[in-house]
Formats: sequence, C-alpha cells, structure tokens
Amino acid sequence: MAAESGTPATGQRLAVLGAGVMGSGIAALAIGHGIAVTLIDLDRRRLDDAPERVGHQVRTARLMGALPDGAAPGALVTGLSLTDLVTGQDAAPTAVIEAVTEDADAKAKVLAEVSALVAPGTPVISNTSAIPIDELARAAARPADLIGTHFMNPPYLIRTVEVIRGTHTGEGTLDALRTLLTALRREPIVVDDAPGFVTSRILHPMINDAVRVVAAGTASAESVDRLMQGCLGHPTGPLRTADLIGLDNLVDSLWVLHSRTGDEGCRPCGLLLAMVRDGHLGRKSGRGFYEYEGEHA
Repeated sequence: MAAESGTPATGQRLAVLGAGVMGSGIAALAIGHGIAVTLIDLDRRRLDDAPERVGHQVRTARLMGALPDGAAPGALVTGLSLTDLVTGQDAAPTAVIEAVTEDADAKAKVLAEVSALVAPGTPVISNTSAIPIDELARAAARPADLIGTHFMNPPYLIRTVEVIRGTHTGEGTLDALRTLLTALRREPIVVDDAPGFVTSRILHPMINDAVRVVAAGTASAESVDRLMQGCLGHPTGPLRTADLIGLDNLVDSLWVLHSRTGDEGCRPCGLLLAMVRDGHLGRKSGRGFYEYEGEHA
C-alpha cells in the first residue's frame, strides 16, 4: 500500500473501487474536502499511478478555488484487494463508491463482493451513467444498502450530482448519501431508476446525433460545438463533452441504453465505434474529436 499525509475532517472514510478517470476524480474530490479515501484497483500499474493523478487533481481544484479554504487534505491509501477495506476497525469505510468500468457484469461482480464484506448499513454506491440500479441490486447482499450516483467529470468542478434511488434502496441509505454529498459540498438531485436516468438518457443520444452530423460531412466537430454553445447555450459543446466523458465510456453507455430501451437513436454510430477501435478515446488518450497534447493520463 501507498499513502499520502492527511487526516479526515468529517468523520467520513470513503472507499472508492476503481482508479480510472471517475474513481480518481471522486477520490480527489473527497481528499480535497478532508475525507480519508481508500482507493482499490486490481491493476497494479494504474494503482501505482493513482496518487500522482489524484494529487494533481487536488492541486488543480485548489488553484481553481473549488475546495474549502484551509482544509487539510484527507489521507489516501491504495490497495489491490477488496479485503483491504476491512483489515481493521479504523479502516472500515463509512461509505463505498464503486466506479469500475460501465459494464453491468463487471459492476455486479464487484458489488456482490463488496456488499458481502462491509458492515450492514454501510451505503454501497454505484457510480454509473446508464445501468439501472435495480438491475445491479440483484447482485447485492443487501439491496437496501445500494444506491446510485452519476458524478460528472471532473467531479471537483461540477457541483450537482444525479442520485438514483432504486426500488429497494432504504431511506437510511439515501440519508447517508445526502450527508456524504453535503460534506463534499455537492447538490444531490434524486431521481427514480430507469436506463440512463435523466442526464445520460438525454445527453448521450444527443452526442450520438452530433457525431452523425460530423460523419455526414455537414459540419466539423468545432463548428458543431460552436453552434451548440452560441445558439443553444451548451457550456462546452457535445463533442468536447464526449472527449471529456471518454468515447469508450460513451459507447458503453449507449449500448446499455440501446439494449434496455430499444431506441435506435442510442445505437452508437459508425464514426464513434471507429474512433474507439483506433484508440482515439478523447482527453484521456490525448486524441478524440480534438487533440490534447500533454494532457492525457
């Protein structure tokens, strides 16, 4: 294990499962607010790189004024196994956020394992952009402890968090998540369970249509984004947003929506699939609809 200095300031201790883009971003948000984090990933290389990536995000957030003034950073501990979450009473998490890849089987496997390990009543939070929480609850040891979130990237800048309450989610679980998000200075918006919930059900098919416009040669990616910004008030434009989401993550989410709704508008378009096959995944790979020299992870 590796650790950074810092002590929790809120009584919260968060476990984050998955050290990818969203997992490291959520960890940075918590650490920047004085909350201790145990970050778990099975990929040793990704885990070894995580403290530097998380630290960079904390520093960036602080420079941008996105963290509380004078807050001491929470401790960061990393581990390769879920059993690291329960190695001692002091290390027991008060909440767990699962942030592995947007694949229902992968998430179900992790949720089954972690929900059987942590103490009853510990909120188990699946960070997902599209997979229904009731579907994931079938794998949980205690469905009442399971709830969904959809943090936006980067979590330290976007204050609103979509919260998905499944059919079986307990009132205590929802209250505990609200308490955690308050400590993180986030605004929760609670919605009912459905494929894609609200944000992805609206945004991801729209991005897919924007890619179709580019593929048809009607306009460049930059022109599409400038029109959506200037005429319709979209903050960054759909294609810059796609690069920030990660084109592979966007494709995964669209397939989830397509398979669970039957909406042909959610079938990933050919250009999007080709870009993912070529490794052009957006900001994290250095190239997507735009180039990001020196910025990718």
